[in-house]
Amino acid sequence: MLELDESEVAGFFRSVDGGGIKAEVLTYRAGGSAAILRQLSKPSHEDITIEVGMSMSPGFYKWIEAFFAGEVERKSGAIVAADFHYKERARREFYDALISEVKFPTLDATDNSPCTMSVTIAPENLRFERGSLRSLEPHVGSVEQKLWTPANFSFSIDHFEDACRRVTKVEGFSLTQEILSYHAGNLREPLRVPGILEIPNLTFSVPEVDAWPLIEHFEKHVIDGEPQGAERLTGSITMHDHEGRDLCTIELTGIDLADVAPDKSDASSEEIKQVRVEIAVEGMSMSYAAES
Repeated sequence: MLELDESEVAGFFRSVDGGGIKAEVLTYRAGGSAAILRQLSKPSHEDITIEVGMSMSPGFYKWIEAFFAGEVERKSGAIVAADFHYKERARREFYDALISEVKFPTLDATDNSPCTMSVTIAPENLRFERGSLRSLEPHVGSVEQKLWTPANFSFSIDHFEDACRRVTKVEGFSLTQEILSYHAGNLREPLRVPGILEIPNLTFSVPEVDAWPLIEHFEKHVIDGEPQGAERLTGSITMHDHEGRDLCTIELTGIDLADVAPDKSDASSEEIKQVRVEIAVEGMSMSYAAES
């Protein structure tokens, strides 16, 4: 279970990795001795990566929204481990953590298996604590469970709605932000400060019969070199649950078509011919559809 800001139960996640504390072993020799002496350096804290669906608390997704917006928002909390009877057995408490990466899975219209996204946080401090043996059972089911599958999504680019109405796949993508370590004075643990937020290109697939407006736009502005207007293209990716309700929407701004590539043609294949389109994106923002 994930706790944020001491009191907020952010929800139960699928998996967690990292979150260790380690110290480098330094070696040196003294005087004329042949002995190699060893000493431990200052401690360093590993990043924590958790896999979550769309059933965490609204406050957790607000933190991700702030990350997409480039806002510096630090959170303290804990990774809580429980036994079969939901009794708390151990805690890993983290302090002043920053999100360093949010990774979305590939959205594929043919894939109906449950999917998750991974969120990596960089804590400034970590501590291991014994469990209090309190019951976590009251928190089980406190957040409505929402089935998120890769097949339930919609993708659109303004002015190309017809071309994008049958998008079959959006390749997985991740937003990353380098977290810098700042060593100050005689502090045993470095301060963590955010670097530049890197926004990835996106790649999606559409049937070739629908791709002609995109191909013509690419030929006009890339191959022929005709300047685009002052108003840049915008778009969005919306994830839905199995009942068609919106889970979250990622708004895209400053879109440019960077690559248009038809898939391999094979006379023995009965699959519909696809065209892979790569777009450069200047900005992304995320909005979570909170429970009504």
